[in-house]
Amino acid sequence: MAAFKVPTFQERTALAQAAKQKALDKLKAKAPVDPAVLAERNAARLAKEAAEAEARAAKKVAWEAEKVAKAAAAAERAAEIAAQPALTEADKKAARDARYAARKQRKK
Repeated sequence: MAAFKVPTFQERTALAQAAKQKALDKLKAKAPVDPAVLAERNAARLAKEAAEAEARAAKKVAWEAEKVAKAAAAAERAAEIAAQPALTEADKKAARDARYAARKQRKK
């Protein structure tokens, strides 16, 4: 059995050039694409891209609508809070006392 021989630089470049030439020959031997088929592929690709763009636009519109609805709900909550009468110090003290009494009652 022969020992492994490290290829020289010239041998490696010759192999690379041969592989490149083989790939070019294979590409040149390929049949040309029919213009009708190419046009059909392009039309299908454009239709797909248009559908994707439409879906993205619809998703964006839905997201904007949800954002507006959340802002409206937050504004409504803020209006409800603002509409509630402000508790006076006496009311706050009475509520605090009631909670304290209820807590004492539960402990008994």
